[in-house]
Amino acid sequence: MNLRLRPEAAAALKAESERTGLSQQEILRRAVDEHLGLRENPVDTLPGWVSPPDRPYRPITPTLRLPEGTTTESILDELRADRA
Repeated sequence: MNLRLRPEAAAALKAESERTGLSQQEILRRAVDEHLGLRENPVDTLPGWVSPPDRPYRPITPTLRLPEGTTTESILDELRADRA
């Protein structure tokens, strides 16, 4: 099979190949598989991509309470001062 891409698409494909270290063929194979629904989890094998969540959002109950008058900003400021 021969594939002719628009110049912009060819340039983007080349740049993605250089960025990820994957061959242009592999990027196109994965894109076709994803488009056709042939991959179980299409994004988890592409470097730099974010995988979809395992489950929907759920509220979190905090397990730690800061002392009265203490903020996360003040804690970070102390940590930054220790590094200086």
